[in-house]
Amino acid sequence: MSLDIVKKAVKALDDKKANDIQVMQTGELTIVADYFVIATANSSTHVRALADEVEYQLDEAGITADHIEGRATGWLLLEYQGVVVHIFLEESRNYYNLERLWEDATKIDISQFLNDE
Repeated sequence: MSLDIVKKAVKALDDKKANDIQVMQTGELTIVADYFVIATANSSTHVRALADEVEYQLDEAGITADHIEGRATGWLLLEYQGVVVHIFLEESRNYYNLERLWEDATKIDISQFLNDE
């Protein structure tokens, strides 16, 4: 189920032109989440649009967010059944640098999610 959520989230982010989408498999490193999906937005309006699209696409699939945090910041987090979607403004993404923090996590090739239509 987690991988289906990842696929839908990545597709939604790509559809709304998110930048630098990354997926990291974190389940072997933490109980917090099986996967992190990380994306960058161009503006706070873009952050909201990306989050809205992820919510919409997953709601359409019958999957409701367990938790949403940060709607008024440069980092919005959506949590879905073991998948945490992080949507950042570039400055916030560079500052928090989750890719470095979780560098031991397995990076997932997202092209498989974008090409599988």
